Amino acid sequence: MATPLQKRKLMGEINVVPYIDVMLVLLVIFMVTAPLLTQGVKVELPKANAEPIQEVPDSKPLVLSVDADGNLYLNAGDDEDKPTSGEEVRRRVAIVLGEQPQTPVLVKADRAVPYGNVVGAMVVLQQAGAESIGFVTDPLDTYPIPE
Repeated sequence: MATPLQKRKLMGEINVVPYIDVMLVLLVIFMVTAPLLTQGVKVELPKANAEPIQEVPDSKPLVLSVDADGNLYLNAGDDEDKPTSGEEVRRRVAIVLGEQPQTPVLVKADRAVPYGNVVGAMVVLQQAGAESIGFVTDPLDTYPIPE
């Protein structure tokens, strides 16, 4: 008969079930938050075989996004994810280019946007003082070439 003071045999195994539970909870948290971390405006970019633009040190490029509805979004200012007017884009770009004239200026337009809207966005950027404007595109190698 065992006495209450008798020592029990030590178990030399690790119970991994709690660790698996924690790992699965973390996996779910990362899966839910990952899509929320993407920044910017949802734009389906056109495909093109273009060389990447050289980065300017200590300068974040200005990106003017034009979504499928023709709304303008600028990555400068407090409301980067809200549509803005052409006059507000002109004002913000002029301020940034006045402080840092070498800042690259890019247009990120949805491929469904009419050409006239893209040209209008470029005119607004030129009126703000942008001398050189680049286009953001997706690589061509993942897109079939139209015949």
